Amino acid sequence: MISSLWRRAAAELLGTGLLVTVVVGSGIAAAQLSPDDVGVQLLENSIATALGLGVLILMLRPISGAHFNPVVTLADALLRGRSWREVPVYVAAQLVGAVGGTELANAMFAVPPAWSVKHRATTPHLLGEAVATAVLILLIFLLARTGQTYAAPAAIGAYIGAAYWFTSSTSFANPAVTVGRMFTNTFAGIAPASTPGFIAAQLAGAAIGLGLPVVLVPASRARAADAVIPERTLS
Repeated sequence: MISSLWRRAAAELLGTGLLVTVVVGSGIAAAQLSPDDVGVQLLENSIATALGLGVLILMLRPISGAHFNPVVTLADALLRGRSWREVPVYVAAQLVGAVGGTELANAMFAVPPAWSVKHRATTPHLLGEAVATAVLILLIFLLARTGQTYAAPAAIGAYIGAAYWFTSSTSFANPAVTVGRMFTNTFAGIAPASTPGFIAAQLAGAAIGLGLPVVLVPASRARAADAVIPERTLS
């Protein structure tokens, strides 16, 4: 069956990889097309990311649930009862996919592989990452608990597109994406020294976001849902 763990892991690797390819590739293109206007660069990057993420969720959620994000996978295990044996498989696939997606974007634009030198780990950036991740987890699990998962592709894509602008960190909100973006010294990159702080902020934000759906929609009122973004079993 297509829902076996290795196929779900392959979907997570592919989805995370393509997501990071969209983020990094559109960032490189934006810097080339609008070299003198950082605001336009961010607009181009955020629109491409929002649209690409929505498409990837729609395409791959029937197979793996379309997490593409270790904090979503951890939250799914904690709140929805996903098997803990699947968590390290999902996370490993997401990390490998993220690095591969960055290198694919670099190759498409003939950018030499290099560590990013873009330092981002200031206190405002870390606060922005905590907020971005908390609201992302809140959004995903409120959709699940209120039976509105049909809206997930559009809602999550729209939120990430908006969060590029209203958070100081431009909303990575994803440890795998953060790791992947270390490997490109371009518009979307993040310096390795900034990565631990970003991941810590993302985990803290996820913990906050994890508690809010339980408070806002108690289990007794939650509609049945198979997963965060439910996958279906396909033959």
